[in-house]
Amino acid sequence: MLTLKVITEHTEEVIRKLARKHFDAKEYIEQVIELDKTRRTTQQELDANLAALNQLSKTIGQLMKEGKKEEAEAARAQVAEMKENSKKLDETKASAEQQIHDILVQIPNLPHDSVPEGKLAEDNICEKEGGSIPELGESALPHWELAKKYDLIDFELGVKITGAGFPVYKGFGSRLQRALINFFLDNAREAGYLEIQPPYVVNATSGYGTGNLPDKEGQMYHATADDLYLIPTAEIPVTNIYRDVILNESDLPVMNTAYSACFRREAGSYGKDVRGLNRLHQFDKVEIVRIDKPEHSYQSLQEMVDYVQTLLEKLELPWRILRLCGGDMSFTSALTFDFEVYSAAQKRWLEVSSVSNFESYQANRLKCRYRDENKKTQLCHTLNGSALALPRIVAALLENHQTPEGIRIPAALIPYTGFDMIK
Repeated sequence: MLTLKVITEHTEEVIRKLARKHFDAKEYIEQVIELDKTRRTTQQELDANLAALNQLSKTIGQLMKEGKKEEAEAARAQVAEMKENSKKLDETKASAEQQIHDILVQIPNLPHDSVPEGKLAEDNICEKEGGSIPELGESALPHWELAKKYDLIDFELGVKITGAGFPVYKGFGSRLQRALINFFLDNAREAGYLEIQPPYVVNATSGYGTGNLPDKEGQMYHATADDLYLIPTAEIPVTNIYRDVILNESDLPVMNTAYSACFRREAGSYGKDVRGLNRLHQFDKVEIVRIDKPEHSYQSLQEMVDYVQTLLEKLELPWRILRLCGGDMSFTSALTFDFEVYSAAQKRWLEVSSVSNFESYQANRLKCRYRDENKKTQLCHTLNGSALALPRIVAALLENHQTPEGIRIPAALIPYTGFDMIK
């Protein structure tokens, strides 16, 4: 959530930057500024009223001592009137504050200056790429056919048990899933991330803290009886560990990693792009989260990007890094890099990770702060990234590493799978 200070002191810049996200902020900002004027004016009246009340209360005591009962009663009546006025002023101020809050949560984060212009995924900029795209030949199979051939994943059984988008992993498919989870967690731990095992459901306050609520796209599963939400990413519970927390500067950066199942309604998704593992309602993911001070957060972002790159290199997959344009960024992000791997059988790129810096946007909602060397509290910057999401990684591994003898397992993963080939 943007701060009032940023909006009131840099109004034109805020409107201009949000236009890069294709968000027309002018009306929102004007409403916030007008309501803030009401809030400040009302606060001044309240302060003046309180000072007058205190003075009048002292006067009543003095009048009573002097035996001036009629004057004291008149003063008491005036005090009652002033208290009633203060109550109305309090209500006006609270209403203005609530309206400001309701508007602020509808305004996206400001994009970083390095975010390119653009509206669609085609406008994203490729920053870097690596790995070799394999030549598979005409007999190559897409991962959903490989999954059936080697009895790895049963999509139809998932439909029977739950519905589309909830596959059942079996045998070598299950073992590959578990191996990847452990591989990602071990790599994260070796890179300095503290492992967390979070809850898979969160309350509304946690969803609000990371900007997932209000849920404009309706992508979160909501357990209405208990007003709890199934998490679409471990980012939500892990980042909320630091809600209403004041960290010491020496504790930063905080580095956490977590595995979780993730649940997304993926409303409106259909067609060939959702076939097989390309888009699921339930999937596994290992997340990395950092809490940092503002002047170091973009170094942290680069370190996270470099780290995700090493994972894809170890898995021997062709990859590329995209700097997202303003129109393709999330509501909460200031700068995002997407990682994609090439699916050799589908002959297209698949997104497997987003690494983002939210600057102070989430921290302001979370009230996540740190105390600097001068004992002054400041808002932290929060960052997170997928490291990695499993479905499309599995799809790319099956497709890119298929051979006439079976599916080859990358060398770095063999200690985790316990086998080097799926036959």
